[in-house]
Amino acid sequence: MSEATAVEMLEAEHRVIQKMVAGMSVLAEQLEGGEPVDVSLLESIVVFLRTFADRCHHGKEESFLFPALIRRGVPSQGCPIGGLTIEHQKGRVMVGELADAIRGYAAGEPPAQENLVKSLRALVAFYPSHIWKEDYLLFPLAGKVLTPEDQQELMDKFETVERELGLDVHEGFDKVAAELERKVSGIVSSPKEGERPLHAGAAKSGGASGPVSDVRA
Repeated sequence: MSEATAVEMLEAEHRVIQKMVAGMSVLAEQLEGGEPVDVSLLESIVVFLRTFADRCHHGKEESFLFPALIRRGVPSQGCPIGGLTIEHQKGRVMVGELADAIRGYAAGEPPAQENLVKSLRALVAFYPSHIWKEDYLLFPLAGKVLTPEDQQELMDKFETVERELGLDVHEGFDKVAAELERKVSGIVSSPKEGERPLHAGAAKSGGASGPVSDVRA
């Protein structure tokens, strides 16, 4: 990963998020068809979105990439930085609504399944649009205005974020996303010898213990 630029790291994280979003779409279809969904699997989605998509990915953008772009003359308001920041905030609210819907579903509340489908569908619609704006507007802009020195400084800061979350944050959450893909496609592989199946706490490591253990916030 050291050979990649900071922007390329963010692009790679988008591919992991897209795996999770694809699985969420299938889960929504299963719920609409009357099929039950494992609550622990749903909870693992909230953990992923809060820890990997928000604290790791959006955190790098808001704390380091956006300020670096502003220092190079990109406006802090409007497109793209202002708009994307607002979308990050909107995404956090939507994930909170998903967590609430999962709690209701687990408790068997009457409107819970409808609320859960609505929350999943909202996030499935939100993330592809948000990712497109970053892949085709923000990141090309960053590639033009940031110097190689800027990119290296950002990479150093990004690696600090990952150390705080746990050195295996990428590998751990990539496995969570991949397992969701397998489960929703009906291809559930047996764990290798010495491995345990992934669940909501499977990606728990280092500084990520807060969001991983708390799906209720």
